[in-house]
Amino acid sequence: MLRRILAFRPPPPRAAAAALVGGANAGYSSKSTSLPQKQKRVRDHAFDGIMEVQKRVRRFLALHALLLYAASPTAPSGAFSAGGSGAVSVSFSRLGALSRRQLRLSPLDAGQFMLRHPHAFHLFLHPVHRILHVRLTPRAAAALRLEADAITSLRPAAILRLRKLLLLAPPHHRLRLENIHLLRRDFGLPDDFADSIIQSNPALFRLTPDGFVELVPSPDDPPDLTVAAVERSRERHYREHRSPGDGEEDARFAFPTRFPPGFKIGKYFRIAVWKWQRLPYASPYADVSGHDLRSLEAQRRMEKRAVAAVHELLSLTVEKRTTLERLALFRDALGVPKKIKEFLLKYQGIFYISTRGNQGKLHTVFLREAYYKGELLDSNEIHDARRKQEELLLMSPEKANLDRMFTSMGRGWDELGGGRRGGAELREKFLGDAGGLKRKICGGDDDDDDDDDDGADSGEDSGVESLYIE
Repeated sequence: MLRRILAFRPPPPRAAAAALVGGANAGYSSKSTSLPQKQKRVRDHAFDGIMEVQKRVRRFLALHALLLYAASPTAPSGAFSAGGSGAVSVSFSRLGALSRRQLRLSPLDAGQFMLRHPHAFHLFLHPVHRILHVRLTPRAAAALRLEADAITSLRPAAILRLRKLLLLAPPHHRLRLENIHLLRRDFGLPDDFADSIIQSNPALFRLTPDGFVELVPSPDDPPDLTVAAVERSRERHYREHRSPGDGEEDARFAFPTRFPPGFKIGKYFRIAVWKWQRLPYASPYADVSGHDLRSLEAQRRMEKRAVAAVHELLSLTVEKRTTLERLALFRDALGVPKKIKEFLLKYQGIFYISTRGNQGKLHTVFLREAYYKGELLDSNEIHDARRKQEELLLMSPEKANLDRMFTSMGRGWDELGGGRRGGAELREKFLGDAGGLKRKICGGDDDDDDDDDDGADSGEDSGVESLYIE
């Protein structure tokens, strides 16, 4: 009887309030004109498609780094990046052991990745040692060399980006060297930036004994060094699209927003966004360490300043994106809350978090306004060079001379498969496709001259006689 009475009782106020909050976040049906604290992530397939390609790029770069390390373990980082990496060949057993230990990638998976991308890697039987060797194709080495040349040519812009990054950490303008090192690829910095940029410019940077990089004030700094990118785009948009009836107050502190497809926007949520866009905030380059943050209005302004700081850091990157894990390293400097993922999901019209890559363990933060339909709007030389690598990895294996490469492997199939049984399975898997491809090429398809030319070029790149270089 007591259970029946309890069943008809209304829920306690706390549970009812929690249910109301959950329902408001799910459908944005709350009548509150404040932004909800928690929002569900809405997928954007354009950004997820970018990360699907980046899966291959990351594995390609990781295997290339292991290949260079296996060839010369004592060489400094980036010694072969500017050129000559295509001539380096190492035994596959050595590379497979390194991939298992450092990448947690089995040698069989590493070998299958190389076989699926014959335009980037070439497997062959060493003409002297008679064991399976691997190296980069000249086309892949040229793509990496193109990126290294672009980074070298844009070094002045990289120095300016590094100074702006240090300015985002007031009041002392100092960051850990190891944190900047993890962000070097996103900022277009060379691998040896600690020597080539920081130590070579004592008038701009100072490296402390405890491992911090400090900003040195310089009279040669441009006057707009502390002007955020959103302020420039805001002023440009206001000049180009303003009308006589528009108020300057609506665009003075507003951020460009573009919500993902399928994001439900209700009337009250739209009002909340409009109120947030008009909320004033301090510049991310300003020192706010002495501000009083006890009032609710001050906390809201500081939260918007944190959004501006993350926006500025992403604007400084070469491809307007970085991983959430790297972004969390600068959380204290940017003034971002501890729960940084929930904080960014609150502003899905400005940022997008993709979970594609590394089985959902890797989170990549995109700046939405910098992309349109999956393409970077403001391209640069480094991004164009990296697109060459993506195109090389996405190129169909049918355009490569697979028959010549598979023949040059010889007895290396058993080593690649981890034994005779694994080697037989790999031969059945890949040589069957190669046999069909050979019949297709030899069948006399004279109309498609481009495919024949690509196959000939790849055959020259994959020639056994050009692989072994003492």
